[in-house]
Formats: sequence, C-alpha cells, structure tokens
Amino acid sequence: MASNRRLSFLSRAILEFGFREGWLRDSRLSEVNVNTGFNFCFGADQIMSIYVGNLSYTATQEDLEAVFAEYGSVKQVYLPVDRETGRKRGFGFVEMSTDAEEDAAIADLDGAEWMGRQLKVNKARPREAMGGGNNRYSRNR
Repeated sequence: MASNRRLSFLSRAILEFGFREGWLRDSRLSEVNVNTGFNFCFGADQIMSIYVGNLSYTATQEDLEAVFAEYGSVKQVYLPVDRETGRKRGFGFVEMSTDAEEDAAIADLDGAEWMGRQLKVNKARPREAMGGGNNRYSRNR
C-alpha cells in the first residue's frame, strides 16, 4: 500500500503543517508530490478532479460550491492563494461525489460566463514538470 512509503523530511514537514493549518483533513494520506504545489493525493476517492480556471479573484469557496451544487453533491472546494500576497490565484479545484456529476458540471460550465469571466472547466490533471530548458541562470551547467 502507498501509505507505507517513506516520506522525505521536507514532505513530512509539509504534511504536518497542512494538517496543523487545517488544509489537509484526512489522515489517510497516501502520496505527496511536493514538486506540484497542490498535487496532494488522499486516496482513490478523494482526489480533486475538476479544474476551474479564469476565476474572478473575488470568488469564494462558498460561491464556487453553490455553482457546482446545481450538478450534484460537492465534497470539497480548494482555491489556492499566492504565498507572498495572500491573493487568490484565479483558479481552483472541485471534488464531487460521482463521475457523472463531474461530467455534467464540466459539460455545462466550461466556457460559461460567471462573475464577469468565461470559465475554463475540465478534468484536473497533474501539473507537468518544468523542463530544464536553456536557462542561463541554471546551476547545472
């Protein structure tokens, strides 16, 4: 089982901080990907599976939950904030109870206008690794 994996010191520190701050609510944590920022996986039934982009910076978790509640039961909403400014980043993640509810929400809300912006709604996918291009400031020369 994935929960038996060893975590690095940094991963453990991130997890402990997340639990302490209330960001992570489930102790059944199975995997942590510290390179992706948000990509914390809790278990097969608890992965944030809908990405919502181009959100208004004034949108709240309650606002987003109300919109998605029209399509079924919303389990969780996450709106990341910038570490330095504390301002919302203009995107979020929503988890719903069933795949059918998610598919209906994605089909209806992708491209819809909400709070003066055209939403981008699709299945969430892991963040791609930043490639080591031709960066002249790179330490690995």
